[in-house]
Amino acid sequence: MKAIYLDNNATTRLDPMVLEAMMPFMTENYGNPSSIHGFGEPVRKGIERAREQVAGLLGAAHDSEIIFTSCATEANSTAILSAVEALPERKEIITSVVEHPAILEVCEHLERRGYTIHRLPVDTHGRLDLDHYQSLLSDNVALVSVMWANNETGTVFPVQTMATMAKEKGILFHTDGVQAVGKFPINLASSDIDMLSFSGHKIHAPKGVGALYVKRGTRFRPLLRGGHQERGRRAGTENAAGIVGLGMACELAEVHMPMMSHLAELRDELQAGLLEKVPCSIVTGDVDSRTPNTLNIAFEFIEGEAILLMLNQLGIAASSGSACTSGSLEPSHVMRAMSIPYTAAHGSVRFSLSRYTRQKEIDYVLEKLPPVIERLRSLSPYWVQNKPDLEKMGEFAPAYA
Repeated sequence: MKAIYLDNNATTRLDPMVLEAMMPFMTENYGNPSSIHGFGEPVRKGIERAREQVAGLLGAAHDSEIIFTSCATEANSTAILSAVEALPERKEIITSVVEHPAILEVCEHLERRGYTIHRLPVDTHGRLDLDHYQSLLSDNVALVSVMWANNETGTVFPVQTMATMAKEKGILFHTDGVQAVGKFPINLASSDIDMLSFSGHKIHAPKGVGALYVKRGTRFRPLLRGGHQERGRRAGTENAAGIVGLGMACELAEVHMPMMSHLAELRDELQAGLLEKVPCSIVTGDVDSRTPNTLNIAFEFIEGEAILLMLNQLGIAASSGSACTSGSLEPSHVMRAMSIPYTAAHGSVRFSLSRYTRQKEIDYVLEKLPPVIERLRSLSPYWVQNKPDLEKMGEFAPAYA
């Protein structure tokens, strides 16, 4: 069995067709797209074709609503800082406690500058309270920024409903769509979402390219100034090869969208097998509303990092949470926000599948992971201490439901 990659929420394998589309723009089509001579024309056309492909996947009404960036982090910062500059009289922002650091740290920066940041809490299943959200909407709020799908648990938030609620108060609405784009159909033309960010390397495109959707008519201020590129909305010579790759990846994502149901079946098989074979394990997040490729499961009384190290020795790549926070000895902010007990939060592991995931790989994980958990628990004083009480319950059950 070759190495098994189940960490696709961190990054994805570059699709060979994407690489093929990019190659001419790293060799013969090397002109500057802003040049008026013959070397610039094919590059300019490649970028505009990619803009059409991205708009197609997002269901945007106009190709011009797509702005190419270096990554989703840049797109997120652009959206947030544009909103507060466009609505300077409004000094409040609404977000959630489980956002990616690319959102949370920008909000913290603005908080130090005097903005009021409302951070929506989540329940034990990672769900938002829309009544509480409604109570925060006011004429003082410049922006709502809530992720469409959580990167650790896969929980999907009702952002389209939230965008409509914000619109009634004249509030701009942005969503970090990094974990949503390509995993289920999106039609931004029929939504009230003003801005959406996503990144190429999450959908089998290269690293170093992303996009920001800005609905036509939305008040917008550029983050990067100094050039006319992207219709004056993002200065800097375009990463033509990366943009072309992103466009092809979006086209392929649309083609492969129907197979997401099969991916969910593989995910559910992995989930059911682990719950059956490993006592005191629990799925985190909203199992009724999550992305089809993501399973976050917590194993009580052991450390997630130890699990990952042993899995790596067996050729299995997974994650203990966001790639941007790995290496921390503390449970992730998402696990803490859901009030997952420390006995379980420390042992959370995220498996994220892609269209390259195969049945035999799921079977291999189900064969190899339970003995890993058993071995680590045999070395854990917490497990040894609690096992007698758990056995008295009749079955090994999760510490909470």
